[in-house]
Amino acid sequence: MYQEERIISIMNYLKKHNRISVENICSLFNVSRDTARRDLVKLEELGEIVRTRGGAILPSSPSQPVADYTSRLKVGSHQKKEIGRKAASLVKPGDKIILDASTTVQSCAEQIGPVPCTIITNSINQADILSSNHVANIFLLGGMLEKQHRFLYGASVLEKLSSYYVDKAFIGVVGISEQGLTIAQEEDGMVKRKVIQQAKQVIVLADHTKIGVTDFYQFATLDEVDLLITDQTPDKYFQDLLEANHVELLVTEQE
Repeated sequence: MYQEERIISIMNYLKKHNRISVENICSLFNVSRDTARRDLVKLEELGEIVRTRGGAILPSSPSQPVADYTSRLKVGSHQKKEIGRKAASLVKPGDKIILDASTTVQSCAEQIGPVPCTIITNSINQADILSSNHVANIFLLGGMLEKQHRFLYGASVLEKLSSYYVDKAFIGVVGISEQGLTIAQEEDGMVKRKVIQQAKQVIVLADHTKIGVTDFYQFATLDEVDLLITDQTPDKYFQDLLEANHVELLVTEQE
């Protein structure tokens, strides 16, 4: 097979799987590692890929306006509900937890039962949902209001978070990849970064469309995550990446 043919096949693979490794190329096309690397160099020169350690990913699309919160709630609602259900089952009596401002974490908030616990959040929606939980103590962090997505951010939120130490933090992302955890808005990412610093256990909630995706602002590396809850089993490359960073994987479709 000529290089031009391999390049087309590599791009088709990337469009389906979001990433490809040198080992994948060697196996798929029965070529040497040097040949595989030359193919990736060629694709990089063409601007079609971003090379990573041991392989390549598709470049991020130009930043798009973040969809409004109500629209995001409707996307993958079944998957989010299942991920949220599993996350909510991890909340135990006496736990002190933080729920960040994301639609998947909101699905967790909706399914936390009458468990006596302490819940901290910077999300107005989460606080409103949890207000009907009569056995949980709810703390809403005050700060600057992000009106479209209804979360609070800024120096006062970060300062207040510094006073709290919690058992578990439930975090939503736009993307989780070998580049770490990423989000579209820096303001949101700064709060998420602080939340992670204050938690004994960091639990990321992300459906399969978030895996392999990299967005604008990185707020954590993979080795800062303890558990990933998702709805579909990721490919072997990503499973190996999680294992290398000591991240436990929980897949709702396997239940």
